[in-house]
Amino acid sequence: MKSITISGSLRENVGKRDAKQLRYDGLVPAVLYGGATQTHFAVSVTDLKAVVYTPVVHFIDLEIAGKKAQAIIKDMQFHPLTEEIIHVDFMELDAKKQVVIQLPVRLTGTSPGVKTGGKLVQKLRKLSIKGFPKDFIDDVDVSIATLEVGKSVRVADVKLDKLVITNAAEDTIVSVTTSRALRQAEQEAAAGKK
Repeated sequence: MKSITISGSLRENVGKRDAKQLRYDGLVPAVLYGGATQTHFAVSVTDLKAVVYTPVVHFIDLEIAGKKAQAIIKDMQFHPLTEEIIHVDFMELDAKKQVVIQLPVRLTGTSPGVKTGGKLVQKLRKLSIKGFPKDFIDDVDVSIATLEVGKSVRVADVKLDKLVITNAAEDTIVSVTTSRALRQAEQEAAAGKK
């Protein structure tokens, strides 16, 4: 899995006034938890944009006051009007502990059902995956090469090495439904046979 390095500076004061000043200076208040202690720090908004506004999931190598830690973004808060990032929670990764991460679904192949006029409907764009940090992959490949009209790929159909999908097994990831044009053509063909 890809990783990106972000450096942060320790926060002297923790409070609303300090957080407001940080945001005014182009920084985002952040917390790193999951290790021995919680660390309150600030990171640059521009550094975060490379991680937040992308479909790719990254491990983040944090450098805070000379200390290094590998983490993932666990939670983010956005301003309700401007949608700027106003706070970030990072969770420190431990090689011996399993973690749950949302990974994007990547469809592979060409569906024969779509070629015959069906409509491809992707219901899940991300899957919750549990595993050890070293075993994670960039995305979950789901093949639609054999998907006919009226068929679907469910969570139970996807198998991953060393990783467990925590979504419900019966959840549909992608399906091919009958399009309006295909349904109309079938009705006209059925009416013509009578």
